[in-house]
Amino acid sequence: MRWLTTQQQTIVLDAVDRQLLNQPNVETRNRKPMRPNPVAPWELRIGNLRVYYEVNDDPEPTVVVLAVGIKDRDRVRVGGETVKL
Repeated sequence: MRWLTTQQQTIVLDAVDRQLLNQPNVETRNRKPMRPNPVAPWELRIGNLRVYYEVNDDPEPTVVVLAVGIKDRDRVRVGGETVKL
Protein backbone atom coordinates (compact mmCIF):
# COMPACT_ATOMS: atom_id res chain seq x y z
CA MET A 1 0.00 0.00 0.00
CA ARG A 2 3.02 2.29 0.14
CA TRP A 3 2.53 3.40 -3.46
CA LEU A 4 -1.01 4.64 -2.72
CA THR A 5 -1.56 8.22 -1.61
CA THR A 6 -2.32 8.85 2.06
CA GLN A 7 -5.95 9.58 1.19
CA GLN A 8 -6.27 6.32 -0.78
CA GLN A 9 -4.72 4.37 2.10
CA THR A 10 -7.26 5.84 4.52
CA ILE A 11 -10.14 5.02 2.16
CA VAL A 12 -8.95 1.42 1.80
CA LEU A 13 -8.46 0.88 5.54
CA ASP A 14 -11.87 2.37 6.39
CA ALA A 15 -13.63 0.28 3.74
CA VAL A 16 -11.90 -2.94 4.82
CA ASP A 17 -12.86 -2.31 8.45
CA ARG A 18 -16.45 -1.48 7.54
CA GLN A 19 -17.17 -4.03 4.81
CA LEU A 20 -15.09 -7.06 5.70
CA LEU A 21 -15.69 -7.19 9.45
CA ASN A 22 -18.88 -9.27 9.20
CA GLN A 23 -19.44 -12.05 6.68
CA PRO A 24 -16.52 -11.26 4.33
CA ASN A 25 -17.32 -14.30 2.17
CA VAL A 26 -20.88 -13.20 1.32
CA GLU A 27 -21.34 -11.58 -2.09
CA THR A 28 -22.64 -7.99 -2.05
CA ARG A 29 -22.78 -5.09 -4.48
CA ASN A 30 -19.13 -4.13 -3.84
CA ARG A 31 -17.78 -7.53 -2.82
CA LYS A 32 -17.67 -10.51 -5.15
CA PRO A 33 -15.94 -13.83 -5.65
CA MET A 34 -13.58 -13.84 -8.61
CA ARG A 35 -12.92 -16.34 -11.33
CA PRO A 36 -9.79 -18.41 -10.69
CA ASN A 37 -6.76 -16.13 -10.94
CA PRO A 38 -3.25 -15.87 -9.46
CA VAL A 39 -4.11 -12.93 -7.17
CA ALA A 40 -7.04 -13.73 -4.86
CA PRO A 41 -10.44 -15.43 -4.65
CA TRP A 42 -12.36 -12.28 -3.54
CA GLU A 43 -12.50 -8.64 -4.66
CA LEU A 44 -13.75 -5.59 -2.75
CA ARG A 45 -14.53 -2.59 -4.98
CA ILE A 46 -14.06 0.91 -3.55
CA GLY A 47 -14.50 3.37 -6.40
CA ASN A 48 -11.50 2.81 -8.66
CA LEU A 49 -9.61 0.99 -5.87
CA ARG A 50 -9.66 -2.80 -5.59
CA VAL A 51 -8.82 -4.90 -2.54
CA TYR A 52 -8.06 -8.55 -3.28
CA TYR A 53 -8.42 -10.87 -0.32
CA GLU A 54 -9.05 -14.37 0.93
CA VAL A 55 -10.90 -15.66 3.98
CA ASN A 56 -9.30 -18.28 6.22
CA ASP A 57 -11.85 -20.08 8.41
CA ASP A 58 -9.55 -21.94 10.83
CA PRO A 59 -10.05 -21.55 13.78
CA GLU A 60 -11.95 -18.26 13.37
CA PRO A 61 -12.72 -16.41 10.12
CA THR A 62 -9.76 -14.20 9.25
CA VAL A 63 -9.48 -11.87 6.27
CA VAL A 64 -6.08 -11.75 4.59
CA VAL A 65 -5.56 -8.84 2.18
CA LEU A 66 -3.33 -10.11 -0.62
CA ALA A 67 -3.18 -7.06 -2.88
CA VAL A 68 -4.55 -3.55 -3.35
CA GLY A 69 -4.83 -2.12 -6.84
CA ILE A 70 -6.10 0.80 -8.87
CA LYS A 71 -8.53 0.01 -11.68
CA ASP A 72 -8.17 2.03 -14.88
CA ARG A 73 -10.65 0.94 -17.54
CA ASP A 74 -9.91 -2.76 -18.17
CA ARG A 75 -6.59 -2.86 -16.30
CA VAL A 76 -5.59 -3.08 -12.67
CA ARG A 77 -2.28 -1.74 -11.37
CA VAL A 78 -0.94 -3.39 -8.24
CA GLY A 79 2.28 -1.92 -6.89
CA GLY A 80 2.79 0.05 -10.08
CA GLU A 81 2.59 -3.06 -12.28
CA THR A 82 -0.34 -4.05 -14.49
CA VAL A 83 -1.88 -7.34 -13.39
CA LYS A 84 -4.00 -9.58 -15.61
CA LEU A 85 -7.03 -10.97 -13.78
